[in-house]
Amino acid sequence: MIDQAFAPAAAAVADGRIPGATLGVVTREGERWVKLAGLAALVPEREPLSREHWFDLASVSKVIATTTMILRLADEGRLDLDRPLTDAIPDLRQYDVEGAPERRLTFRDCLAHNTHLPAVEPVYTYGGDPARLRAFVLQRAWRRGPPVYSDINFILLGIATERITGAGLDAWPLPPGLAFRPQGPAVATEACTWRGRVLKGEVHDENAWALGGAAGHAGLFGTVDGVLDFARGLLDGSGASPAMLQAIRQRTNGHRTAGWERRFPGWPGGDACSDATIGHTGFTGTGLWVDFDRNLAWTLLTNRVHPTRHRESGIAALRPAVGDAVIAAFSSPPR
Repeated sequence: MIDQAFAPAAAAVADGRIPGATLGVVTREGERWVKLAGLAALVPEREPLSREHWFDLASVSKVIATTTMILRLADEGRLDLDRPLTDAIPDLRQYDVEGAPERRLTFRDCLAHNTHLPAVEPVYTYGGDPARLRAFVLQRAWRRGPPVYSDINFILLGIATERITGAGLDAWPLPPGLAFRPQGPAVATEACTWRGRVLKGEVHDENAWALGGAAGHAGLFGTVDGVLDFARGLLDGSGASPAMLQAIRQRTNGHRTAGWERRFPGWPGGDACSDATIGHTGFTGTGLWVDFDRNLAWTLLTNRVHPTRHRESGIAALRPAVGDAVIAAFSSPPR
């Protein structure tokens, strides 16, 4: 079954479109399959990919780390999702207390990307001090626009989490196989022109790196088994409370839930999964999908940006092809 599900990724590796790929599938009952092919690095030396390699999860950090942190803090009564971020960050836009729209944004708004904030901003170009860059994010008068998927939303959520807990995001307890700094061999990402080296074991996202490595929008690393353990915790309820599960499954802003995307036509999870499927992707070539109706989850982990993002890897077509292949190989009709 795993060979059938992995076939699209195997072809992408064989064709040289991506250096390496790992596919993991897990059920609610704990059955697990893993298949991989290719290389963890092409340069400066070729390195075979193994099951023990840690991937830079990029924006999958938003759902595995930050969304989970925010929802757990809400579960504990330490924040209210429908209250403004200023409950945790009273100095947000502190020089325009009455007029700044950022002061009216709620935790739920940011989780669902239902804000006026831009998709991304090269924060790393404004300096090299993480504390100063956090202050810049908090005091900047962000340009207004229609709601879009925004890294800034999750940078703010990360800062809010730090304020509430009194510690950096990397102090949050994480299970084996998930960490803000890899605990074993790491998969290479890009030959970064800004940092002047091939990135391996340090976060690919420039803003996350400039903010200290652990930020609300990126910075988490994981092994395939670490990601699958997290996914199984959602399927069997051991990793999230009923309120947390409702938040991540319930549509809040179009196809978005709290942190996640829910199945919509043409999405990266493919067309074969049930309507009760949530997922998220990462820029480095990662992704995680959880089909609650089929009690099935899968993660596709690749290093598609190695050695450069400036080439066509075919990842946009590969992800749904793998999702459809997983459903065809492993699942019965949804209950």
